[in-house]
Amino acid sequence: MKGIAFAPGHISAFFEPVYSPQGMDRCGSRGAGVAISLGAVSHVMVQPASRRTIAVQINGKMSAAPVTKLAVNYLTGDTSLRISVNTMMDLPVGQGFGMSAAGALSTTLALSDLLNLPREHAVKAAHYAEIQSRTGLGDVVASSFGGIEIRRKAGLPPWGMIEHIPGKYEIILCVVGKKIETKTILANTTKLEEIASYGRYCTKKLLQRPTLEHLFSLGLEFTKKIDIADKRVIQAIRSANTQGMASMCMLGNSVFATGDTPMLCTILTPYGKVFCCTVDEQGARVLQ
Repeated sequence: MKGIAFAPGHISAFFEPVYSPQGMDRCGSRGAGVAISLGAVSHVMVQPASRRTIAVQINGKMSAAPVTKLAVNYLTGDTSLRISVNTMMDLPVGQGFGMSAAGALSTTLALSDLLNLPREHAVKAAHYAEIQSRTGLGDVVASSFGGIEIRRKAGLPPWGMIEHIPGKYEIILCVVGKKIETKTILANTTKLEEIASYGRYCTKKLLQRPTLEHLFSLGLEFTKKIDIADKRVIQAIRSANTQGMASMCMLGNSVFATGDTPMLCTILTPYGKVFCCTVDEQGARVLQ
């Protein structure tokens, strides 16, 4: 039996981490971002077995894939199955594109389809794995819904609440520097408090005027305030802002922009590898 699913990548413009003592369903983040047409496609095969094994390949290479494996464990418990996963990721990991979430979610969606489990179980398993691994907070929920979103309340539905800013835009991404370990930032309490207070402020402001322009300008304000962007990232954003709107992908040494696509590609190419995509309005889905 084989299942295939796609989960869009997700870029956070700003966020406020939310940890709840009432369980992982209510943990996550408030903030805003964009689900994008580049993401992860997972092919999953399941066979009955005498003992349980999970093997994961990412872009053709065997991988420890801790987040995906944890998500699979949440979804299937300790059922004896031989599960093999082959995930193709369109974008690099650790650059604020939500790839670990997309990898885990596309896997659990394909697997839940094979095992006739409800979709919400797949989303929950991937969300739990991300929260527990500290690789992301709101990416799974945002990727499952798609579109340009404002995460009003953290966590899974019905606790988590999302509002959408409609529109299909072209989005240009540029990887400017080395990857950022989300874990190290999420483990730094002082930095987290700063991020939380600015993230809360930006979310509140965007809800008052929910437009893409406002999302970008608040994203840039957030980037400057939390002070984790290096000089080249700031330079790339400044250059891109001459032909559109740009901000930093949270949390990565990368930039996302929208505006005059050909010009933005030309401007950003000297800074690093450029990817072009669009807003993914459908969200994570099983592919037949």
